[in-house]
Amino acid sequence: MNRTLRKTGNVVIVLIVALLLNITYIQLVKSDAYRTDPNNRRILYEESSRQRGLITATQGVVLARSDASDDSYRYQRSYPGGPAFTDLTGYYSLRYSPTGIESAQNDLLAGESADLLADRVGDFLTGRDPRGGNVELTVLPEVQQRAYDLLTAKGLTGSVVALNPQTGAILAMVSTPGYDATPLASHNDATQRTAYNDLLNIETTGAPSPLINRATSALYPPGSTFKLVVTAAALSQGYTPETPLTGVARITLPGTEGATLSNFGGETCGNSGGQDVTMTTALAYSCNTAYADLAVSIGADALKRQAAALGVNDESYNIGLPNGDRVAGGLPVKGSGVGPIVDDAALAQTGIGQRDVAMTPLQSAVIAATIANNGVRMAPYLIAKTTGPDLATLSEAKFTTANASAIPAAVAAEMKQMMITTEETTFGAGQIEGLQIASKTGTSEHGTDPKNTPPHVSYVAFAPAANPTVAIAVFIENGGDQGLAATGSRVAAPIGREVLALAIASQR
Repeated sequence: MNRTLRKTGNVVIVLIVALLLNITYIQLVKSDAYRTDPNNRRILYEESSRQRGLITATQGVVLARSDASDDSYRYQRSYPGGPAFTDLTGYYSLRYSPTGIESAQNDLLAGESADLLADRVGDFLTGRDPRGGNVELTVLPEVQQRAYDLLTAKGLTGSVVALNPQTGAILAMVSTPGYDATPLASHNDATQRTAYNDLLNIETTGAPSPLINRATSALYPPGSTFKLVVTAAALSQGYTPETPLTGVARITLPGTEGATLSNFGGETCGNSGGQDVTMTTALAYSCNTAYADLAVSIGADALKRQAAALGVNDESYNIGLPNGDRVAGGLPVKGSGVGPIVDDAALAQTGIGQRDVAMTPLQSAVIAATIANNGVRMAPYLIAKTTGPDLATLSEAKFTTANASAIPAAVAAEMKQMMITTEETTFGAGQIEGLQIASKTGTSEHGTDPKNTPPHVSYVAFAPAANPTVAIAVFIENGGDQGLAATGSRVAAPIGREVLALAIASQR
């Protein structure tokens, strides 16, 4: 009997030790993983019972807030900023994982951040309801809203990104089509499911998905805006804005059996009649033959080095936030790249931003911003500061230099003048009297039948040219409202110019 009891006792002790070890493992090792698991609904339910912090834009404009609710969850999340801001804020749903800033800054907004420890202790001692901290974004709300309105007024699918070139602060980051986040945060399960399924159903129809943040997650052939990278590489190698380049209407791609590459419309460069033109003229008139030939002259290695210095190196940015994904949340940023350059024919096509070159609108804005900032590439960032429930500052953005010599300062100065000339040569509506802009347009072929597929069009620019405070990139998919007739100057430039002017005025 005693022996049986001893065995039973030993088994009980072993089980108790195993239980304690398991509890210790969960508490010390797995607790963070369980707590941050987006599929952990218990945490979501618990967080919904307390007042989640605000997400605001500059000037205190509220983009996401928690209002008192008369149901069991106590607080209801809503998004008064509307669809123009949803790709930034994301949504906080009980059924689906949080996305955007709601996910990337969840600990702070939910009041779980270590930065709020003192607040939590104070709440415990005083019996006060715990509250979350607040996140202030760098975006200028009127600029973000206007950029969104300009795109949606014509039903355009695309993106606008505006940066402060001197700091990297993101002043606007718009993606269309957009969607309303508030139904996705509803306490009514059916409302959430309907709103989410509606978004998924759009994807199944082949229509542009509202769930893709085209500013950071869509990769496009940049077309002629990539000529800025080629220009920087060439000038850094000793070429000058006056270096003569070919002005012919068509060239044969090197190493091919007659494959040709032509200028837009089959025209000679800058009405030169086929005579050589300066690099400034070739950039202003966006001559493909000149830049294809130039790319082959400077070589693939020089082109790749320059692209990498500007951030075009397949590595993603994190814009100061966790680089999550659509399932896990966050604000994912895809890396841009030039692709493999297997021979001179590929190099020539790469030189005009075609072939395998793929860039996000954010990357294009960074290139424009780097030229504007005398060749210094700043790291883009989206959060201006965080505060506690009492609005005391917890952290403030410290802008970071990503590459202090992405382009030599003298080369950047030459490129500014070339881009001013380009803007003066660029057609399209929206020129702003009294505002000098430096720019480059892009019209890029894509698809399996590129000659009969509406092109993607783009516009990158900065202003005021003499002392730039705003750099911008506008990308419009599939010709926008102009179809096959679309060009960057017709579709993207008018939007870019208006947003540039508004952003400059809003910074004052």
